[in-house]
Amino acid sequence: MDLLELIRQGEGERLEFKQRTTRPTRIARTLASLANTRGGRVLVGVDDKGRVTGVRDVEEELYQLREAARHYIDPPLDEQLQFRAVEDYEGRTVLVVTVPESTTKPHRAQVADGDWRAYVRVRDQSVQTSQLTEKVLEREAAPETGRFEQIPLNREELAVLEYLRQHPRITLAQYQKLLNIGQRRAHRTLIKLTLHGYIRHHDKQKEVYYTF
Repeated sequence: MDLLELIRQGEGERLEFKQRTTRPTRIARTLASLANTRGGRVLVGVDDKGRVTGVRDVEEELYQLREAARHYIDPPLDEQLQFRAVEDYEGRTVLVVTVPESTTKPHRAQVADGDWRAYVRVRDQSVQTSQLTEKVLEREAAPETGRFEQIPLNREELAVLEYLRQHPRITLAQYQKLLNIGQRRAHRTLIKLTLHGYIRHHDKQKEVYYTF
């Protein structure tokens, strides 16, 4: 593993930098969000600007990470995580935590006593999910349905996919205008396509939108 090459990629959907593991509740959100999305890595001993600071006590960091994965995430993630200590050219140690995409989504992180919330990765942030996103995560993880359950699509549904082949995103209003249909009917179609894995729902911006 080329540590510097990995750091040069910068933080994103599948990569997070942490100087240290300070609180189990905070790192639990990051671990859960990666497992709920496409998996990824956490580099402990690297600051937000990509500078290697190193970890002082690898065993202590491992303990905190395992505690977070075992007791602050439900279902627990401790069995899935992989750990590797890597030294840079100056002898500073970075702990590389690999988080696979989970098959038991959604994972919820404890943010307070009795308060458990699901998170996903949106670019380089761990953001709380909506109820719809949790339903999508559950369908992705369900072995009996599979991630992409193919269903026959009608003309209105196919129009969404055709639009997204030519544009990066579509909103509810754009879809209504595209087919000249009412809001309720348009919303029902977009949700159906989301739940069957054809498109992705994004609700953390000012306006909800959909992408492939």
